[in-house]
Amino acid sequence: MSYNCLKIKRHESTEQIVSVVMSRPACGNALSLELMGELIQAFDSFKYDTTTRVIIVRGEGKHFCVGADLKDPARKFKEGQANLLERSRATQLGKDLIQSVLNLNQISIAAVQGAAAGGGACIASACDFRIGTDACIIGYPEVKLGMNLSWGAVPLCFHLIGPARAKRMIIGGELESAEKLLDWGFLDEAVAIDGLNDACDTMAKFYASRPALAAQMIKRSLNALQTSSASALMHMDGDQFVLATQSDDFKEQRAAFLDKNK
Repeated sequence: MSYNCLKIKRHESTEQIVSVVMSRPACGNALSLELMGELIQAFDSFKYDTTTRVIIVRGEGKHFCVGADLKDPARKFKEGQANLLERSRATQLGKDLIQSVLNLNQISIAAVQGAAAGGGACIASACDFRIGTDACIIGYPEVKLGMNLSWGAVPLCFHLIGPARAKRMIIGGELESAEKLLDWGFLDEAVAIDGLNDACDTMAKFYASRPALAAQMIKRSLNALQTSSASALMHMDGDQFVLATQSDDFKEQRAAFLDKNK
């Protein structure tokens, strides 16, 4: 399968480890609708793969992923043409993306350099483990644009760092340092940037060496415990997003953001 915005790389020394690399480095691997669709296709393609045991999610270039691409022409067109029902349905794509990460049978590792913001932080939080550089920053700045955090990602942050720190990250909207995130438990490791690949390879080989059937059954059980209560509550976050993006706050902050980036 070929992709425009992704690269799939199998590890040089073993077929059991694969890297899924977001490849839009010029815009910080911002999540265009095309990239989101390709990520879902790529993750779903491993469903019946019994050779691959570990998947490392990476971002090409300076950043892991800076979040949703607000300048994506396809996104703008959809938003401009859609009625409320269509806009509510469109929010499902982000939730499908995060679910495709959670649904991976294989162990997943996020290799975070630079920034992982918004949707990028959501992808990282959906992985089983996160290794970041000691200079990386991660957070959910949606609130600064007048938006709620959707995509079913609130429970993932909550389970990683607890309610008070989750509120701090999501309501505060700041990008937090690697040192703080390591202390909170959001990151599993923080390493120098030139050691990121080696650290991910070491962790990947460790989990690839575990009996695959047992490891994957344990993962599915733990994921079910993590998300069981959330599924009863987070069905509405897409509708909240549609409502939030009708507000004057959203329109003003988005216009300011786009104008600043020009």
